Amino acid sequence: MRVIFAGTPEFAATALQAIHAAGFEVPLVLTQPDRPAGRGMQLHASAVKQFALLHGIPVAQPQSLRLDGKYPDVAKEAHDLLNNTPHDVMVVAAYGLILPLSVLNIPRLGCLNIHGSLLPRWRGAAPIHRAIEAGDTETGITIMQMEEGLDTGPMLLKQSIAIKDTDTTGILHDKLAAMGGEMIVATLQQLEDGKLSPVVQPEAGVNYASKISKEEAALDFSLPAEVLARKIRAFNPFPGTHAQYAETTLKIWGAKLFETTGNHKPGQILSANAEQGVIVACGQGSLSLTELQKPGGKRLSVADFLQGHALNEGNFFS
Repeated sequence: MRVIFAGTPEFAATALQAIHAAGFEVPLVLTQPDRPAGRGMQLHASAVKQFALLHGIPVAQPQSLRLDGKYPDVAKEAHDLLNNTPHDVMVVAAYGLILPLSVLNIPRLGCLNIHGSLLPRWRGAAPIHRAIEAGDTETGITIMQMEEGLDTGPMLLKQSIAIKDTDTTGILHDKLAAMGGEMIVATLQQLEDGKLSPVVQPEAGVNYASKISKEEAALDFSLPAEVLARKIRAFNPFPGTHAQYAETTLKIWGAKLFETTGNHKPGQILSANAEQGVIVACGQGSLSLTELQKPGGKRLSVADFLQGHALNEGNFFS
């Protein structure tokens, strides 16, 4: 079976690697254009492009696939390339571009998507972040047949995984990426054998995982400690949560729930020493901050951070 692959970040590269390792022919890869990154803002190829070039797989990087969009000539060229590249199915994973119906209709066996949630829960752009932020106890991977709607297509394969209290989005992402790679290979094998039975997504339980914005990253200590602890895990590694101390914005990369007695104002620092760490009062309960970062500095454990930076008991985060 010949598989055109469309994807961009590490999550997608893991799936492409699994498809390639399983022996499926990949005649073409679609990925987003190179983007400026790093302090020098030099152009960097996506993880998918890097894998494809390493293994001699042709790569196309159209800015758009919409014939009625901003780049109609580019989209037309991409359509022609897809139509002229012999293949059976397209696999899509975190590609980042909308696939119009004119593209979805090209592959003989359609387009399959690897989605990082148990659909229909968490359709949309940030399913891993939102599952952790919401306090879900499990998530998973859904392989679905793509259609015009946002993550609305029939489900072909579904597998769950527990969300641990220590899971950040980064940790859970890697688990789901590995799972997605295994599942897409199994799906392609079953598709080749004619053994798949699509299941229509139920109407009940639909919700949407909106894209993460940097504006959401500020911690509001009037919220319960449990809510903030989940948010810190959900926003690690991107975009990272932060709080204001005096005139400095500190990144908060890790925290755990901490039991305290008495009434304290939200944001108040209850302790800041090597023995107890940095304990901050919240709207309900308290948080023990475990990993912090000052502007321009490195991520540090709370003990290392306190060696070089004073956080005074009784002062406030805002």
